[in-house]
Amino acid sequence: MKHVTVLAIGMLLLVVGAQGAIRLLADHGNAGLLTWLPGGFAVRLACYGVAVVAGTALAGWGSKKVRQGGHGQ
Repeated sequence: MKHVTVLAIGMLLLVVGAQGAIRLLADHGNAGLLTWLPGGFAVRLACYGVAVVAGTALAGWGSKKVRQGGHGQ
């Protein structure tokens, strides 16, 4: 069950990060969830990028473990 949870969290991070980055690239003034973050456009875009990379890594790892049959352990 824990591997499915990691998979779901990874997918959520991937979607939120990608959506936020696309929103920020389309409209530099619309930072979405990271409006509170100081540092401007570059810092916010980097944070969304980190969320995408982390989400991809977590989702990939969780998916691999689920396929190996580790989802009930």
